[in-house]
Amino acid sequence: MPLQCLIRFVQTHETFRKPEIEALARLANVHVEYQSYDENSPFSIVSLEDEEAARALISRSISSKAIYELWGLGSTYEELHQDVTRRSSHLWSTYKNTSFRFDFDSFKGSRSLESQREIINSFRYLNLSGPIKMRDPDQIFTIFEDYDEHAPAPKQIYLGRLISPSSRLILHKYSLKTRQYINTTSMDSELALLTANIAMAAPHKLFYDPFVGTGSFPIACAHFGAMTMGSDIDGRMVRGKGGKDIRTNFRQYGLLDRYVDGFISDLTHTPLREGGAFLDGIICDPPYGVREGLKVLGTKDGSGKEAVFIDGEAAHLQEKYIPPKRAYGLEAMLGDILHFAAVFLVDDGRVSIWMPTANDEEVELEVPQHEALELASSAIQIFNKCTVESRSFGESIADD
Repeated sequence: MPLQCLIRFVQTHETFRKPEIEALARLANVHVEYQSYDENSPFSIVSLEDEEAARALISRSISSKAIYELWGLGSTYEELHQDVTRRSSHLWSTYKNTSFRFDFDSFKGSRSLESQREIINSFRYLNLSGPIKMRDPDQIFTIFEDYDEHAPAPKQIYLGRLISPSSRLILHKYSLKTRQYINTTSMDSELALLTANIAMAAPHKLFYDPFVGTGSFPIACAHFGAMTMGSDIDGRMVRGKGGKDIRTNFRQYGLLDRYVDGFISDLTHTPLREGGAFLDGIICDPPYGVREGLKVLGTKDGSGKEAVFIDGEAAHLQEKYIPPKRAYGLEAMLGDILHFAAVFLVDDGRVSIWMPTANDEEVELEVPQHEALELASSAIQIFNKCTVESRSFGESIADD
């Protein structure tokens, strides 16, 4: 019989939640069936095979807080108690003598401590006779209340038994506030980790960021066990400054053994040789004019192919050399990224790209397409008055 579970999402970056869960389900080879889901609510009911599948699904999630075995639900406490008896009475004896505690979780509402205690005591009929432990109990039962804005009473109430917390607590560890090497374009750690999950970063995989900057995406992928590497057209990003570089960040998090290396390159002049797919994932946030414009190596008039010498030494070999760059269109860049992915991604590999959904003139931008790739998911982040979209593509050949 399928296990009915309650996922407690966080109510932020809502469009990323389903793509993340679907990617994690595929990564863990777990089948998820949604019984209820609403982007306006942090509570979702899903059917899973068993507790092992629930742990595998949620243990590395960033968009959720935890997953619970659903013991009951109702629009009132009377309905909830009736449903708990109908749905989970056969489970009560299993946890009769284990240590436990009750938690309270109200979304868009609140209750006094006295009211919470009164409600918790109304579950005495569960006959839990084990010791109550506020720290590290064997079982945690949580009462969830879901309110409409400014409503006096909850519209839905749930009782759940904790199966597994998510990985959301790692956000503090990877916060940019404490990261040693960043710049103005460093990707927020929560979004980087979400994108790494959607791209299915995992052990025994190699991930590449062709716009690596200070390494936010490779760090996120490395946290989930992937080997990583990156490149950037701006050599200063790769070389670092003041004795700090991308390796400094990997060393800070104890992930240096998962960083292959970084090199200076743009996607249209990659030194990577064609002749066999070897990347499991490509994950990137290309520059698109919000903080820096689109450019590739080259000159406006196409000249400059001959070496320039300064004091008898080739300019391009000097330490502070900055190669000339020319303007580069967004559509051309997206097309080149997808072509690169089609060439270098292994079967079932994924490329996750951050891109604007509209330009400065509010013209909607079309989703880039490639015959060797299919769109796996799409998520949108509101960015000031604009929107930026994260799109994940997988090779269609892997789904045939």
